[in-house]
Amino acid sequence: QVQLVESGGGLVQAGGSLRLSCAASGRSASNYFMGWFRQAPGKEREFVAGISASGTNTNYADSVKGRFTISRDNAKHTVYLHMNSLKPEDTAVYYCAADEQYWGQGTQVTVSS
Repeated sequence: QVQLVESGGGLVQAGGSLRLSCAASGRSASNYFMGWFRQAPGKEREFVAGISASGTNTNYADSVKGRFTISRDNAKHTVYLHMNSLKPEDTAVYYCAADEQYWGQGTQVTVSS
């Protein structure tokens, strides 16, 4: 069992930055592929970024490439999503997931124009 808790969301103006954190606890939390997903009102949940257990490999949705960076600190059991040049269309609830098996409760990101 893995427990995930996201934090760092908030309200920011377009062009601004935020850093989301996902703290993991539980069995072998550092051994999982971790991903960030988001869901905007009335839309399906979508993949944003992912990182391998070692942190060596990352991948991103086309919509966030060059603006968002995913990283992890396995010593702290924490995964981060650094978001720059935010756009109103980035507004959503952001979730982290471990192997898409365990999910956090989400954190709201709102980008004003």
